[in-house]
Amino acid sequence: MSPDAFDHVETWVFDLDNTLYPPEVRLFDQINARMSAFVMRELGLDAVAADALRHRYWKAHGTTLAGLMQHHGVDPEPYMIEVHDIDFSVLPPDAVLAERIAALPGRRIVYTNGSAPYAERVLAARGLAGLFDAIYGVEHADWHPKPDRAAFERVFAADGLAPERAAMFEDDPRNLAVPHDMGLRTVLVAPAPHPAPHIHHHTDDLTGFLAHIVRR
Repeated sequence: MSPDAFDHVETWVFDLDNTLYPPEVRLFDQINARMSAFVMRELGLDAVAADALRHRYWKAHGTTLAGLMQHHGVDPEPYMIEVHDIDFSVLPPDAVLAERIAALPGRRIVYTNGSAPYAERVLAARGLAGLFDAIYGVEHADWHPKPDRAAFERVFAADGLAPERAAMFEDDPRNLAVPHDMGLRTVLVAPAPHPAPHIHHHTDDLTGFLAHIVRR
């Protein structure tokens, strides 16, 4: 990474799940199980069919919820409350990550396909509460999820960020395509790289990556 690659950045956008906590804690396994249970109950499917539908909607629509809303008229608010009713104690606090995020110059925001209340609980469990200037959930994009361009445009407009002076950290490669096209610096936070023109940087260690930025 060039030492001046982030010199222009004044807004730091962080995804939440598997980005601000390590995927090894498998927090999303709990959410996936609750989503499948919801689909089984509401659509009358067995476990295998519910899992398959959940994954198919995630792949096609960006989130399972988006597919359920479009094809089955599901009310998003009670759905989000139900699927995020999980055990957050599996998330370890990370004081070093908190220190690195706090040291970033400029504005810091979280933007997740989950809900903002859910994001707040994750941040609290990780010891990252109070570090961000704003937290945006899918509800702030009128329930349009990443990677829809309309979702990014709505959230970024609400925040007032200048895309050409912002960077985004995200674990899903497809969710970095639109930010790249809008002018953001993009960082894939994932165990393995995903070579693509819309990904500027990759790291499997967010804390270590941020150390290079804050010490520049």
